[in-house]
Amino acid sequence: MGASRLSLVSLFGYSLRRKYKSAGLSPKTIEVDAETTLHFWGPKPSSESTGKPPLLLIHGFGPSGIFQWQHQIRPLSAHFDLYVPDLIFFGKSTTKSSERSEVFQAVSLGKLFDKLELKRFSVMGTSYGGMVAYHMASMWPERIEKVVIASSAVNMVRKDEEETRERAKVERIDELMLPSTAPQLRNLFRLAVFKPPSILPNFLLNDLLSTLFNENREEKMELLKGLTIGSDDVAHVSPLQVEALIVWGEQDQIFPLKKAIDLKGLLGGKVELEILNNTSHVPQIEDPKQFNAIVKKFLC
Repeated sequence: MGASRLSLVSLFGYSLRRKYKSAGLSPKTIEVDAETTLHFWGPKPSSESTGKPPLLLIHGFGPSGIFQWQHQIRPLSAHFDLYVPDLIFFGKSTTKSSERSEVFQAVSLGKLFDKLELKRFSVMGTSYGGMVAYHMASMWPERIEKVVIASSAVNMVRKDEEETRERAKVERIDELMLPSTAPQLRNLFRLAVFKPPSILPNFLLNDLLSTLFNENREEKMELLKGLTIGSDDVAHVSPLQVEALIVWGEQDQIFPLKKAIDLKGLLGGKVELEILNNTSHVPQIEDPKQFNAIVKKFLC
């Protein structure tokens, strides 16, 4: 208990929850079917009928949604009713199902919105969450208003993972995406952030690992293995019927910029591409002001 009280990351998480509440959101948990329960932040009951369009924010691998979208909540909540779920096996979302693909994540989020009786909404996903967002837009074009795919190589093929492992100097992709040691987490920062902090003390990295990365490690490993995207030598990407925005960091070392340029061509004519200079894999955190302006312009 003493370690928990002294956790800087836990204290930061507490401040983020206060930030979400001050933006008009509250935490909720819903059983979307007999096997799956999803936890999410959404409009408070007193403000559910604001008339603002719904926007779903889907996080990537790593910390849960409240950490990955922390810089978007206040700017976007003025224009949208925000829904920030924890994907299955992140945060408090879980399932008894043996399904582990990103398609299953998309279907589960679709069931959540059925439960919430939201017929039409926009969706934005980053990295792994961008793959989930792509599947939602592909499966339900009649329900998705617009989609934003950020830093997410929906067109990834088997060779791309090999090249990422080479850049990361790891033998297995989980050593990068699911770090378990301070050196592995430093390595992730090196690839994911354009200008990582010059000083990252071990006590802080270990706090991050124990608080944000160690939960449900076995199940998250299964999620990586269950990815359908990137499991073949050919990209299986179909043009989208909805308007789409691709946002990418110019210096992304997880998914290099060429993947974004190729993806724009594969997704069809209703697609815009915005590139953020001096950012890497998390432009929504590295340059939130520019990121938010681009997203608001597209969605509004």
